Order: sequence, then structure tokens, then C-alpha cells
Amino acid sequence: MSETDDALSASRVRVAVVDDHESVRLGLKVAFIDEGYQFILAAATVDEFVEQLAGREVDVVVLDLSLGDGSSVTDNVKRVQATGSAVLVHSIADRVASVREALAAGAAGVIPKSSATKTVLAAAATVARGEVLNNLEWATAIDADRDFSKAQLGRREREILHLYASGLPLKLAAQQLGIGYSTAREYLDRIRVKYVEVGRPAPTKVDLLRRAVEDGILPGLDADGGNGR
Repeated sequence: MSETDDALSASRVRVAVVDDHESVRLGLKVAFIDEGYQFILAAATVDEFVEQLAGREVDVVVLDLSLGDGSSVTDNVKRVQATGSAVLVHSIADRVASVREALAAGAAGVIPKSSATKTVLAAAATVARGEVLNNLEWATAIDADRDFSKAQLGRREREILHLYASGLPLKLAAQQLGIGYSTAREYLDRIRVKYVEVGRPAPTKVDLLRRAVEDGILPGLDADGGNGR
């Protein structure tokens, strides 16, 4: 993608920041605006974000995990999602338990506060496109939590999950495995049923990517900051 394409892509991304540190809010606001993003608002709490939003639409909210108003991680993620926005967690590296909670609540990715500003901006663009940010911090949070039962998937089910969660459309995944689309769909439906049975539902493609990483079907680290669509 050329620099011109990048600029055009950024110009379509509507972003907001929720962080109780004014310096972080102002710094990210300036950075997003300088790179051509549509910066909608900055707020110190989710209450303030919802109030200021006033019906406007945001594609991604860069959300601090620990806000000074005592609000919970799960509530904050879900309230932001209820506005139609994706959530990119912006956190210091040692809050693994809170990161896990945010991911379980539906956050699409996590980026450390120690990251370069351009890395944060790129991560926001990725999440705004409806993709999950599959990076080291995301994988570490998953790897630190093994209190779940693995779904017992057959070989074909694991193959379908691997290809589909990696980003292939189901039709292409079926072609690659030499099976029909309807058969591939049956495998995918069966996979989802098995995850429900062990208490780890995966209704969306992003959820399936999470499950594939959790169960070792896909690697949990993409050094280039890749993602699964």
C-alpha cells in the first residue's frame, strides 16, 4: 500500500480516546489528527465518552484499562461496544489479568503504552477495519489463562479452523482442502457447537481466531502485528 493509500485509509477511520491521563489524551489526539485520522473526541471516563458522543459514530476507541472513576474493565469495554465502536486496549504491560478480562469482554486487541505512537495508530486502523490485533501482548494474555477445557476437534475440523481463522474465506478454505463449501460449513458449525459445549462460544470469526490461538491451532504471535479477519 502506498503512502497515498495509507492517508486515504486513515482519513476514513473515526477514532476516540478514553484515558484518565490528560497528557495521554492530548498526545494521541495530536498524533491521530497529524496522520489524517478523523478524531472524534477524547474523554477521561466511559461515562464522559458516551455523554460527549451524542449520537456520533466512532470506529475504534483507544481505551485505558484502569480509569480513575473505579469503573470495571468489562463494563467499560461493553459500554463502548454498545455505541458501535471496536475497542483497542491501551495498557501498561504488567496488567495481564485486566487485559484478559478486556479480551473476554470483546476487546479486539491490546497495545502497550510503551509502544511507539505510530504503532498505536496502526493498531487502531487495524481494529477499525474489523480485524483482531494478533500480537505478543494479546497472545501473552491468552497464554497466561489456561482455566478452560479444550474443544475436542477432529483433524478436518482443525484444518478448517486453521484456514478460516487465518483469514481465508470459507469457500477458499474448502477448495484448498478439496471439499465442498457445504461440507466446510458443516465442519464450521460443528466447531462452534463444540466450543459452546465447553463453555467457550465463538459466534464470530474473531472469536474463532481467539479459540484457535488458545488451543494452539494457530500461533499466538505475529511479529509483524498481523491479524485475522
